[in-house]
Amino acid sequence: MSTAIFENARTRNASEGLVMTNAVIRTMLSRSATKYYDANATLTDEQIAALVEIGTSAPTSFNLQNWRFIAVRSREAKQRLRPIAWNQAISYEAAVTFVIIGQLADASTVPTVFRPMVEAGYMAADHIPEAEKGARGIYDDNPQQQRDEAVRSATFGAAAIIYAARSMGWGSTPMIGFDAAAVRTEYGLKNNEIPVMLLAVGPMRQGNWPSKPRRPVLDVLSFR
Repeated sequence: MSTAIFENARTRNASEGLVMTNAVIRTMLSRSATKYYDANATLTDEQIAALVEIGTSAPTSFNLQNWRFIAVRSREAKQRLRPIAWNQAISYEAAVTFVIIGQLADASTVPTVFRPMVEAGYMAADHIPEAEKGARGIYDDNPQQQRDEAVRSATFGAAAIIYAARSMGWGSTPMIGFDAAAVRTEYGLKNNEIPVMLLAVGPMRQGNWPSKPRRPVLDVLSFR
């Protein structure tokens, strides 16, 4: 494959055909972090639930689905979030700010999360003990792996919400600037839960930047 096709790919030169014909790719390439939101805009319960449903379609190891999402959207709740989010206007001007939570990977939950797949006929029941054994080999007595998986799963879910929001014409902003200890207290996180990020979502107002230029693909891609 010629390296020339990757040159300046972000300008659409290389992938113009795909961009023109594939709405998903157009959505992904047009995404940019939003700075200015319409502070008067709201999202309905159904719209927020739809975003989270799409978020939970993201992959997780062993189908653990080890995540949780808190939708901060009322005026009062946003005011409580404001100091926790270091007074960033994004956190209270966006229609909703999600608290994205990852849960430590727990292999003991494998039978529970696999049972619906057995009931749906996707897999045989006798595969569950083997899957649980594999998960225990990775996560049991390995706190770092458990935590890494919590962050991975929550990030995958947040990314799905980001692109879903863009497809609906809304902006989004992932934020790592917040007081994690205060999040834990305010929202009653359990010992096995990690606040991974805040994610603001909502209709935008004027002044936002377009998608930012990216490094050339060949700076980050190698072939073997």
